[in-house]
Amino acid sequence: MYCQNLVFSRHAIQQMFFRRITQQEVQQVINSGEVIEENPSDTPFPSYLILDFVNGKPIHVVFSYDELSDTGYVVTAYIPDSNLWTDNFRKRR
Repeated sequence: MYCQNLVFSRHAIQQMFFRRITQQEVQQVINSGEVIEENPSDTPFPSYLILDFVNGKPIHVVFSYDELSDTGYVVTAYIPDSNLWTDNFRKRR
């Protein structure tokens, strides 16, 4: 996915710091990752769970997108737990 504007929520920034995930890694996930879940009815904007492997590390990004303003919102980012995910971090157990 690509968007003109990218906004990081306060929660996302805190969690990225705690989990040692950089903004560049999150941007890579958004730009080239695989959408593994879609929530079109989320409000105020549809949201997506995106997976990519950055330097061999799996990263999930929860991303919301406002089509009218071409703005993406990073809700959170995390390294998925293999005890909670199957199919190479694509499906919840």
